[in-house]
Amino acid sequence: MNLKRRRNIQSLSDPELVVIYRETRDRHVIGELFNRYMHLVYGVCLKHLHNREESKDAVMQIFETLPGKMLRHEIREFRPWLYVMTKNHCLMHIRSAKTKDDKHKIFAIEQAFIMENEHDLHPVDEETAHTDADLKDCIENLKAEQKECILMFYYNNKCYREIATNLEMDEKKVKSYLQNGKRNLKNCLEQKKHVRQKEA
Repeated sequence: MNLKRRRNIQSLSDPELVVIYRETRDRHVIGELFNRYMHLVYGVCLKHLHNREESKDAVMQIFETLPGKMLRHEIREFRPWLYVMTKNHCLMHIRSAKTKDDKHKIFAIEQAFIMENEHDLHPVDEETAHTDADLKDCIENLKAEQKECILMFYYNNKCYREIATNLEMDEKKVKSYLQNGKRNLKNCLEQKKHVRQKEA
């Protein structure tokens, strides 16, 4: 690519780059997006994977799949779309490991999806000192069945069937308690965040 064309691409906005790529399949567009967002994507991956090498690999995997996804998905705003795509990649990576510790990480990422502003893609999303304490407090305040299902699934690495057997209930009930428990946790965490912001 000649210098003039490179400068032209660098001057384009994200929406313009997306349109051009969909029309031309120009790989230089992907290169420009990589240059703009590599460090930001790496920061999000590092936050959730807690491993530098795995995070570097994840960045490469995300940008390798980027061309196909840009063609398949309607992208209104590139930054928040990439944010969600990056978190989804981390979530799927952790789920594939299927370990007890990783189940906890999955839960943390799911809560991050709920609580964070997807438009603020930044390499360092600072955790507040209250996050873990708030989460534990909210779990304690769940209804008994929801609390048991949440703890067994995320903290004790139990599958739906194992939870259903232990609690002597139908698997559909387990899924319902998990879904309602997560919704109640979301509301509880949002309330605590709102109160803390008013007190600040």
